[in-house]
Amino acid sequence: MKKHLLASLLGASLLLPTAVNAADYVIDTKGAHASIQFSVSHLGYSFVVGRFNEFDGKFSFDAAKVSDGKVEVNINTNSVDSNHAERDKHLRSDDFLNTAKFPAAKFVSTSVADKGNGDLWITGDLSLNGVTKPVTIKAHTVGEGQDPWGGYRAGFVGSTEFTMKDFGIKMDLGPASANVKLDLVVEGIKQ
Repeated sequence: MKKHLLASLLGASLLLPTAVNAADYVIDTKGAHASIQFSVSHLGYSFVVGRFNEFDGKFSFDAAKVSDGKVEVNINTNSVDSNHAERDKHLRSDDFLNTAKFPAAKFVSTSVADKGNGDLWITGDLSLNGVTKPVTIKAHTVGEGQDPWGGYRAGFVGSTEFTMKDFGIKMDLGPASANVKLDLVVEGIKQ
């Protein structure tokens, strides 16, 4: 009787629809397969380009159900690197990133929209310099698949732009330098 009951329950469970869950990934910062770069116009004549050397994060992704995706990224703002020590010291000051008071920035997605052809709009809350505001990252799927070490990876590129004053950044370098653009390269390892 117990064998028949167990077999019936197992058979019935196979007939139930299965839920497809987005796969969870850790951003591969240890292997240096991810980057966060920024650029700001320098007085309208050129650009200051830099990066954050220390960050981590995770995301969930299922190409069949993109809207179930989630992203979380944590940035050590002290790791700002514009290849100029004195400028980096100024960027860490309360004129810009105020890293003594706010040593971390964070992005947490609130929605992911599939725009077709591998394009995604990832909207979420960016917390920077003690201010949290929504931003949208326009992303593109680079690809996904097996790696040579037996793992599975997925990769994306994306960018977003925001006005520095919106995040309480005090320094005013004029209208040509009011916005900062973030460019992201993200490769995740499936968990």
